[in-house]
Amino acid sequence: MSDYRIGVPIQLRFADTDALGHVNNANFLSYFEMARVAYFAEVMGNVIDWKERGIILARSEVDYRIPLFLEDKPIVKVRCSKIGNKSFVMSYRIEEGEKVYAEGNTVMVCFDFINNLPFAMPEEWKNKIEAFEGLGQNA
Repeated sequence: MSDYRIGVPIQLRFADTDALGHVNNANFLSYFEMARVAYFAEVMGNVIDWKERGIILARSEVDYRIPLFLEDKPIVKVRCSKIGNKSFVMSYRIEEGEKVYAEGNTVMVCFDFINNLPFAMPEEWKNKIEAFEGLGQNA
């Protein structure tokens, strides 16, 4: 599994916090989404037609490590950690220096929006991810 090569700074907002003063857990999935969008833009470029055949989120998991506060300056890092036939796993880490606020994974599924069905990941997509992540046939 490769290191995280994409990191997106998070601009925390007062609205992200709850009555205890820390960032509400529901916001972490939005931060993961921000990183995922940056990843797709950098790695996939314009090869995905989001109106016909794209990618949907099938599963999310978050492990919360320490509270995140408004004054913190976190970065959400993202990578593709596993590629299957019709799906792949994105891994995330929200960190600041040595602090790790949360880690998580999402399962992403290649999806045909016209026929409303999953489909096998195109070789072009797979090749782009493998090249970026340093994953290969034997990884």
